[in-house]
Amino acid sequence: MGRLSRRAFALAALTTVTTASGSASAAPARRPREASEMRGVWVATVANRDWPSRAGLSAADQRAELLAHLDKAVESGLNTVVFQVRPTADALWPSPYEPWSQYLTGTQGKDPGWDPLGTAVEEAHARGLELHAWFNPYRISNQADPTKLISSHPARRHPEWVVTYGGKLYYNPGLPAVRAFVQKAILDAVKKYPLDAVHFDDYFYPYPVAGQTFDDDAAFDEYGGGFSNRADWRRDNIDRLVLETAARIKRIRPTTQFGISPFGVWRNAATDPLGSDTRAGVQSYDDNYADTRKWVQKGWIDYLVPQLYWLAQPLDQQVPANYSVLVPWWSEVARHSRTKLYIGEALYKAGDPAQPKQWQDPAELSRHLTLAAEHPEVKGHVFFAAKEVGADPIGAMARVVADHYQRPAKVPR
Repeated sequence: MGRLSRRAFALAALTTVTTASGSASAAPARRPREASEMRGVWVATVANRDWPSRAGLSAADQRAELLAHLDKAVESGLNTVVFQVRPTADALWPSPYEPWSQYLTGTQGKDPGWDPLGTAVEEAHARGLELHAWFNPYRISNQADPTKLISSHPARRHPEWVVTYGGKLYYNPGLPAVRAFVQKAILDAVKKYPLDAVHFDDYFYPYPVAGQTFDDDAAFDEYGGGFSNRADWRRDNIDRLVLETAARIKRIRPTTQFGISPFGVWRNAATDPLGSDTRAGVQSYDDNYADTRKWVQKGWIDYLVPQLYWLAQPLDQQVPANYSVLVPWWSEVARHSRTKLYIGEALYKAGDPAQPKQWQDPAELSRHLTLAAEHPEVKGHVFFAAKEVGADPIGAMARVVADHYQRPAKVPR
């Protein structure tokens, strides 16, 4: 008997029962099992990218906009909101360690009159959504003048922690005092709120800027003695941040997950035979000093969301990076690991006239999910970002929902 006919025979057997008189009758319809799949959306607050729509709105208007994003997530069949609550060494909750974010009121340190993170957790849970709090570990400011920070800012009180690079301010990841402070600031939110997850994005050491050097000479001289080169020392600094944060989250709130969303290329195969068949100009291992592959294989984190913001091209296409190449590569990395693999999706490119013509096709993103479904290690997707989920200019998100999200799904645990 062929595969299809055996399957048909088995299904027929399941849908009939034999009565006491020996006649067959239809079995009671079985309720379909709820799927287990991450269906997430990032809500970026940095520079008012997604929320609030502009700084200085009233507390009532900010709250209304936030609830609209949550409602849209539910309407789109999503189950998780990844909410950016520490975009630039600041806070979207009443933190004793860092100032209120300027993206709320327009003035850093000014109380907005309500608690955005507390409200987001409560209202997300009321809608059956998970709330993952998204923290940027080291970015202080998107401008380079420390005097523009509020006078009580930790970066003003500890100028020795700060590195100016690429027209921005960063905390120096090589300083143990910085690592301890960053964790303390983040864990304050873990203590106060029933977060479903703590979430980091791709910004560890900053992306390279041509002609500029990230000046951590003094830190390397003091703390890098056990390393033969600075790159390995920098990676160790990030490893320590990840390991220590993971352990401290579990001690405070064991049910809270820890997830990271890195740049989508660990290393190119031309650099490392273990890398992907890509030719990307950036490699997270070498440029952000983030050994994302190791974190997955060692199970240091609960989930990883590589940002695979490229087209799904034929495998013989010579392009810098290819969704069709990277999904199977990451799937192989995640195989046999306790770390769940989700894929970061570039919804923001759909319909953008500056993007290649394939991104003008409403079906492109849906094809990504169809391709990823061929790999059982992929446990879901997260879409960048909330503004595009709402606007959906060419109907790409609507197509994803129609093709893939007709049944409800719970987040994998």
